[in-house]
Amino acid sequence: MRIAIAVVGLTLALWAQADFADVDKLFQDFASANHVPGAAWGIVIDGRLVHAGAAGYRDLETKSAPNADTVFRIASMTKSFTAMSILELRDEGKLSLDDPAEKYVPELASLKYPTTDSPKITVRHLLSHSEGFPEDNPWGDQQLSIGDDQLSQMLRGGIPFSNAPGVAYEYSNYGFMILGRIVGRVSGVPYADYVAANILRPLGMMSTTLEPSSVPADRLAHGYRWEDNQWKEERQLPHGAGGAMGGMLTSINDLSKYVAAYLSAWPPHDGPETAPIRRASLREMQQMWRPAGATVTRGAAGAIQLNAGGYAFGLRVSQTCNFKYIVSHTGGLPGFGSIMQWLPEYGAGVIAFGNVTYTAWGRVVANVFDALAKDRRIKPRAVAPSKALTDARDAVSQLVIKWDDALADRVAAENLFLDQSKDRRRAAISELRSRVGACTPPKDFDYIENALRGRWTLTCERGNVQVAITLAPTMPPKVQLMGIRPAMPVTMENCQ
Repeated sequence: MRIAIAVVGLTLALWAQADFADVDKLFQDFASANHVPGAAWGIVIDGRLVHAGAAGYRDLETKSAPNADTVFRIASMTKSFTAMSILELRDEGKLSLDDPAEKYVPELASLKYPTTDSPKITVRHLLSHSEGFPEDNPWGDQQLSIGDDQLSQMLRGGIPFSNAPGVAYEYSNYGFMILGRIVGRVSGVPYADYVAANILRPLGMMSTTLEPSSVPADRLAHGYRWEDNQWKEERQLPHGAGGAMGGMLTSINDLSKYVAAYLSAWPPHDGPETAPIRRASLREMQQMWRPAGATVTRGAAGAIQLNAGGYAFGLRVSQTCNFKYIVSHTGGLPGFGSIMQWLPEYGAGVIAFGNVTYTAWGRVVANVFDALAKDRRIKPRAVAPSKALTDARDAVSQLVIKWDDALADRVAAENLFLDQSKDRRRAAISELRSRVGACTPPKDFDYIENALRGRWTLTCERGNVQVAITLAPTMPPKVQLMGIRPAMPVTMENCQ
């Protein structure tokens, strides 16, 4: 079946719709090949939704097309909203991440732990899927609408452990249901009300909800499964005590604001706090707290791809051969599959929704990022050097151009000439200069790893010289590590 495509993107002067024709084709081809009735996607760059697209139907009966305001269920992507709520309560001093969970959920006090040396489950364990509960995705799919009393009864009945708490990653919807209860009990208001008041409304996410019945009928995406060569509609469970692990519904326009909030925390900077929680807490949510096993996959062209990472707080963190820092979460329920993924170092994110069971967007989103990076529609944000690093660059460059003992003594940390004597360093630079000729001072860095570490190139008469330095933890910071060598041709390779 052919799926019609519609482009529904925001327009910015810098980003013409034609810039993303290849992106639209990637999503359209994926939807057609994987029996996705309707899909919507968006590209977030530097805090703005710069493009959005849609294909197919949000409702097969009416043949209504989706757009950037169509509301899809995003399933487990809800977990990050739950985690953000917990960190907001932590920031307010109302709980500690290392508190035992039973402090707020007394039903857990009677849990039978797997070993006598097992620690009590903490809030941190729950946030990072390390509480020791078994993976429960098939079971969890049907728990959205359970009542508070039913959840209490389940908790009092006990929970089997697959691991002792704190030793392994294992994905647990049950754990995030418990976190939703903690949010309600600590804040004094129901989980859904807390999230709406403290995250959704401050971000302007007015179409986002935990209750499908509250979405206007002409904006709701219906969910389907592909079975017996036909689409069959899935019922949408109402919000209940399980909603904190997977009940959220939202649109591309709304979720782009949420993704932008996470990206706004990078890089760390001065200025007013504008997100629902502190930027430092947003960054904390995006750090890996529990490693998961690395995987190796083979792409369509036969290329090997390594993926390594683990779980943060309600988010996944990973690294590939192409991007060293990826933050994401997927969501899957009967009738729906979604993904949000962003690159903090690039200030760029991708969102995609589909209305067929477990729509698997991971590979196509990876292809989208590769396409955007290949022609530099996205590129790494420049790290700002400290004044100390810039001053050290200029001083070390002068040593290469014309050595001066007094200048060397001023910039060197106490270890520098103990690790290799001043005489040897002076002689090595003199020999290098005799080969490359006179050099000119650099205008910029080639690469800045952080505020106190970087490298640059000096242009010389008969070749170039590459210099790299690391500054010491002293005040003022001085050069503790200095590498000076003939510049080699730069080749960019990844591990594919």
